[in-house]
Amino acid sequence: MTPLPQPPQPLALYGPAFAADPHGHYRRLREHGPLAPVRLAPGVDALLVTDYQAAVDLLRDSDTFSKDPRAWQATVPADSPVLPVLGHRPTALFSDGPEHARYREAINDTLALIEPHLLRAEVAKVAQQLIGEFAATGSGDLIAQYARRLPLHVFVTWFGVDPADGERIVDGISGMMNSAQGAAAAYADLVAVVTRLVADRRARPRNDLASYFLAHPARLDNDETVRQLTLLLSAGHDPSTNLIGNTILHMLTDRRYAGSLHGGAMTAHEAINEVLWQEPPIANLAAHYPRHDTEFHGVRLRAGQLVMVSFAAANTQSAPGGADQDLPSGGSAHLAWSAGPHRCPARQPALLIAMTAIEQFTSLLCDAELAVPAGELLWRPGPFHRALVHLPVRFTPLDTTSPAGTGRVGAHETAEPVGSPGS
Repeated sequence: MTPLPQPPQPLALYGPAFAADPHGHYRRLREHGPLAPVRLAPGVDALLVTDYQAAVDLLRDSDTFSKDPRAWQATVPADSPVLPVLGHRPTALFSDGPEHARYREAINDTLALIEPHLLRAEVAKVAQQLIGEFAATGSGDLIAQYARRLPLHVFVTWFGVDPADGERIVDGISGMMNSAQGAAAAYADLVAVVTRLVADRRARPRNDLASYFLAHPARLDNDETVRQLTLLLSAGHDPSTNLIGNTILHMLTDRRYAGSLHGGAMTAHEAINEVLWQEPPIANLAAHYPRHDTEFHGVRLRAGQLVMVSFAAANTQSAPGGADQDLPSGGSAHLAWSAGPHRCPARQPALLIAMTAIEQFTSLLCDAELAVPAGELLWRPGPFHRALVHLPVRFTPLDTTSPAGTGRVGAHETAEPVGSPGS
């Protein structure tokens, strides 16, 4: 009697092997069809969608799939390092129907208060300050000294975060996204910082987004406000850092962009769009749970089973076919912002932050190059993100003592004026 074929073993999406070669893992997963078994952490398995059309179908089908993880969560060890990302909280990310609409309205209305021209000016100013801190040395780590710090300054300004709490917020977000030992403690510290912020704004409102959340007609209570703000901060900072870092790396290693650092034809917008297709900062997420036993793209699913979307794998699986109002045709049809009712609400400000940050980098450090071979760069382990550990570069030092703070020193010994922010 011929033995029945054994189901494939889940492929681990954590650890250095996956971080070093995620696309090799995605190719192996595609051999099993549009959905494949993966392991997110010890004892935590899921099905990962690697097919573009299947991903779109899942993201849009709120009748078959729920975003509420509580039934699944009851089957997972309470100390699992993925729970800071996937565990239930009263936010738009983990809710459906009217509850989701209520949270989403508060988020959309709050983000609508961000004036694009003011945001661009703020990012440009901070970018110039940060670059000025290491420009005279002729070298720097563009993750630690630039991409990681720039979004932090923006959030401190717009959300009203105490600058003294900034690093705690960044450490909390990074720790939870790494989904390793200490993830729960990192998330708890992040919540503690935001809880204190919300309590202060409830008592003493100011002209910031945290105060507006509390005053919104949705009438969020303190915990709901804490959770939405925590969601926005975590969904904003780490992905923005990764998008800036991944795009700069792309421009430094792709020959087509060789002239861009000197004002060439390939723009920051084009580079960002290519990275969103090929190396999106959030690579695997969009957790969904079948409301009942069902079949999806030829795969039997159990009620409450964790099904996630690999934005990275789906994007590179094939060219998208067709388009509509939710997924426009052409270069922007990638899934890096997700799709359907839970499509990222912060797409425009996130793009503006990244684009301005990269334009400032290419303007001020136009001869920058990698300080180590690209193959020696390390990537942060974790199942959810695509994130560099460091991005070391070298360049002609800038004379930061000049009035503009941007004059080059070394071979030419002359100060070169740089255009206004956004030029």
